[in-house]
Amino acid sequence: MGDHYHDKNNLRLLEEMAKLAPEEFGAWRGLDEVVGREDGKIPVKYRELIALGVALTTQCVYCIDVHTKAAKKAGATREEVSEAVFIAAALRAGAAATHGTIALKMYGEGGN
Repeated sequence: MGDHYHDKNNLRLLEEMAKLAPEEFGAWRGLDEVVGREDGKIPVKYRELIALGVALTTQCVYCIDVHTKAAKKAGATREEVSEAVFIAAALRAGAAATHGTIALKMYGEGGN
């Protein structure tokens, strides 16, 4: 199959996982289908850009691949994709900074 952790061939194992845990797989698949919904209040292009931003923060290379292509298909421009990247980066940085307050709190609660 390949030596790389992010080998696209790994995705073939999803079929096996679907057989091993069909109910759970179905529930997960249903969640995944929420993104591309065309009858929601948020247009598909924006749903895909949101999904891309989340994929960037969770660092799922497969999701980044799928949602970048889906955003492009839904009409997103390179500029919009690039802005989504930096919006995700800003939020990721914000989370690190605000979680830093927990570190300071724990430091204060620590012993010597």
